[in-house]
Amino acid sequence: MAPRMEMTDDHKAALAEGRSQGRAVRSYLEALEAHKPKRGRKRTPESMRARLATIEATIDNADPMSRLQLVQERLDLAEAIAAAETTVDLPELEDGFVASAAGYGERKGISYTAWREVGVPAAILKRAGISRAG
Repeated sequence: MAPRMEMTDDHKAALAEGRSQGRAVRSYLEALEAHKPKRGRKRTPESMRARLATIEATIDNADPMSRLQLVQERLDLAEAIAAAETTVDLPELEDGFVASAAGYGERKGISYTAWREVGVPAAILKRAGISRAG
């Protein structure tokens, strides 16, 4: 068995940079996904709370199958309310993405088209120095 080689400081720094870039890219993409406009009527925390009150008023008298559905809807609504009330500093995440995306994309072979397809606006890619010419 060959002896283990110690990692150089440069290698350790490159790994740390890769992890940092990955976190910045992931955080921005997750925020984009979470705040993507959805079709249909917008649900507000108030309208979701009103539905929760209706569920609470009817759940005890519901048949077992309906109760099961109401319990799941109650859990889903609680999660949706928490998500709706969580504020995200998108400009800060954009800045982190802009600083990291070019290096991350180059290292991982991510094209301009792939960034666009997952929802990254062209203006943000331009700020990051990522062009169609790639």
